[in-house]
Amino acid sequence: MQPFTAHTGVLAPLDRVNVDTDSITPARFLKRITRTGFEDALFCDWRSLPDGRPNPEFILNAPRYQGASLLVTGRNFGSGSSREHAVWALMDYGFRAVIAPSLADIFHKNCLENGLVPVLLPEEQVRGLMGKALASPGYQLTVDLERCEVRDADGLCVTFVIHQDPETHVFRRHTLLNGLDEIGLTLQRQDKIRAYEERIGLRPLR
Repeated sequence: MQPFTAHTGVLAPLDRVNVDTDSITPARFLKRITRTGFEDALFCDWRSLPDGRPNPEFILNAPRYQGASLLVTGRNFGSGSSREHAVWALMDYGFRAVIAPSLADIFHKNCLENGLVPVLLPEEQVRGLMGKALASPGYQLTVDLERCEVRDADGLCVTFVIHQDPETHVFRRHTLLNGLDEIGLTLQRQDKIRAYEERIGLRPLR
C-alpha cells in the first residue's frame, strides 16, 4: 500500500448524496480478476452517453477537473454493496482522498485498507469546499495526514478525522502514513512468526 503523508491536487466536486458502489463501479466490471485497470469503470454510466461518447454534463468530464486527485462529495458516499472495486476504481483514476461528511461503513473500511484517505468533515465545511471547487477552475487543496489538516492557498485550514472513533483514527492514521495493509502489519511481526514456526517444527517463514 502506498504511504500517504500529504498531497496537494485539484479538487473535483461531486454534488450528490447516497452515491452507491454500483454507480462508482458498475457490476459488469466485477468479472475482472485483477485489482488494477478499473479507471475506465469509475462512474462509467454517468461519464458516458448511451452511444459511448463522453457525457458533457458530468462533472469529471469538464476540462477544469481533468487530472483531479481529490474528490469532495455528499454524505453516505459508497453505500450499497461491499465491493472493493469501488475504491480500486477511484484510486486507478488518480484520486488519493475522498472528502465527505460521511461514508458508508464498508466503503470507509475499504478505503482505509487500500490507501484511499477518507477525510471526514462537517457538512458545512464540505459545502464550502464544494462551492470553491465549482467557482474556481483548477482549485487546489492540500490534504495533510500528518497534521490532519485540509489547507488551500487562500488561508483555509481545517482539521479532519479519518474515523469518528478516536482509537481507530489513531491506528488507521498510522497504517496510512506508513503504507501498511493487513499483510504489511503481519510482516512487522515476522521475527515472532518465524520463531513460533521453528518452535513447533514448521518450515521457517521466508
